Amino acid sequence: MAIEHDFFGLLESGPDGSIFWSENVEFGDQSVTVDLTAPDQDDVSAEALDVAASMVSSLEAIDLAARNAMVNELDSRTSEVTEYILQQQATLGEELEDLLTDVSGDTHIDVIKALQLMSMTILADEHGGADPFAVLEYALDPDATDDVLLVNLASDGSVQSVTSAD
Repeated sequence: MAIEHDFFGLLESGPDGSIFWSENVEFGDQSVTVDLTAPDQDDVSAEALDVAASMVSSLEAIDLAARNAMVNELDSRTSEVTEYILQQQATLGEELEDLLTDVSGDTHIDVIKALQLMSMTILADEHGGADPFAVLEYALDPDATDDVLLVNLASDGSVQSVTSAD
């Protein structure tokens, strides 16, 4: 069986009924890997695919909302964002400044600005549920795949949480 969608095209299911779609989407001056997945195509509605397509099409606005959520987390010394930035400062030391795109003197904000959006994973079967519908993966250094921040989005595009990968 397969599902056809205007944006995603033909989504064929694997032998276990799962579906998977992957594409590199140009975003600013970088390429972002976008994956859409579901363990059972029967759990994926046309509305979920429409919402997913809308998210991919509005990646710039989604990225801005995610970064604003990270900034809001800076108020808490124990937030995952604050911990991530402190870890990057401790690990990279003076080399941190080389990774920053803008040096304003507010290192925390500068790190958030410099984070690269590496990927967006859409969990199409989670539409309307309590679990994340989409997960954005950010890294300061694209080669450091363990040092990432994950922004979890609900199907309405709102930020549910920001966590680190560990």
